[in-house]
Amino acid sequence: METFIEFAAILMVTIVALFSALALQALLLRGVFALMEPATAPRRLAPPSIERGARMAARAFARAR
Repeated sequence: METFIEFAAILMVTIVALFSALALQALLLRGVFALMEPATAPRRLAPPSIERGARMAARAFARAR
């Protein structure tokens, strides 16, 4: 009988430890995603000078054809 109670106690401690580890992992995963969020923000537009240069190159290419 004593062995059965010890086995049940070990089983319960193991189950509690499992759920604690899962909860901690989920919490850390949410934290990592919260920290990564700024990296996935939309990128800034290219500076106007690059856009103007690209337009000029496109016009020159269109005229050459």
